[in-house]
Amino acid sequence: MSELNIAAPATTSVAPQSKSITDRLSALRWPLIATIAVVLVATVAPFQLVPFHTFQLAMAMIYAVALLGLNLLVGHTGQISLGHGAFFAIGAYTAAVGIVQWDLPYLATIPIAAAITFVLGFALGVPALRLRGLYLALVTLSIAIFLVPLLKHFDGLTGGSMGLTVTKPQPPAWTGLAEDQWLYFLALVTAVLSFVFVAGMLRSRVGRALHAVRDNETAAEVLGVNLAHYKTLAFAWSALLAGIAGCVYTWVIAYVSPDSFALALSITLLAALVVGGLGTTWGPVIGGLFMMFVPSFAQDVNKAAPGVIFGLLIIAVMYLAPKGLAGLATQWTQWLGQRVRKGKSHAH
Repeated sequence: MSELNIAAPATTSVAPQSKSITDRLSALRWPLIATIAVVLVATVAPFQLVPFHTFQLAMAMIYAVALLGLNLLVGHTGQISLGHGAFFAIGAYTAAVGIVQWDLPYLATIPIAAAITFVLGFALGVPALRLRGLYLALVTLSIAIFLVPLLKHFDGLTGGSMGLTVTKPQPPAWTGLAEDQWLYFLALVTAVLSFVFVAGMLRSRVGRALHAVRDNETAAEVLGVNLAHYKTLAFAWSALLAGIAGCVYTWVIAYVSPDSFALALSITLLAALVVGGLGTTWGPVIGGLFMMFVPSFAQDVNKAAPGVIFGLLIIAVMYLAPKGLAGLATQWTQWLGQRVRKGKSHAH
């Protein structure tokens, strides 16, 4: 009898575990297929598009990397930032100054920009320990406001109001790529590596801690989560990704000026992330596309009021998809999945 009692729990404990593994593999199948399909399409795209459209897609991927960092902070940690454009600018100017003033190799500017923005983001995370909501938003907003005059003041280093012109990195001869294609692939590789890095982080203990902070800070602290550590870490990693995006931006645009990084950039980044979908995997990608192509579309519709059209489109998206376009796509996918499962059950 004792042997039977010992064997029974072993049988019942294995079945749920195998079932959960099967469910997890099934849940990961479609996102993995979608990711591979997107990467394949992105790889082929520059060979099918004219140079200007290739440039637009490269810029969309750069914005997606910046939005990935903002999503890590706002969507996954629950903190607010209206100064994300400032870290984007710091990364861009770090690359420009390094290339023009110090004659650094292009690739060497990425770790420098990442290190500088990481330290500055960590420093910004310190006030976040005592501030929340509107007060934290005002602190981050102040950074975006005073950065532009600061860049103009140090004209010997930053070029002042005139900015700095940078030579674009040329493709190696062995690649056989045109300049626009080479810049596109630099942006694509940067985006893919950034998304893989953040995906790994969110699946680790760090990601679980960030989600705990977002959902309930008091409960997270009771469970042993170090709020000070993870809040400052979220600001630091968010700023680092923005700095990397700004660095590649300088390579692609080949020009930086203070007016390119005004307060409107920070607000547009936050709006694009909300439209794409806070806390979602594809939100930054959709937000980057929205940020790049919608203003261009609005300019074509009415050159006198592109801002009005841009704002109205944001309002329409928020009304029709409160969870963002990525959230809307997820709902449609779930609905289709339910319909397919119902159809199969009726067939049997």
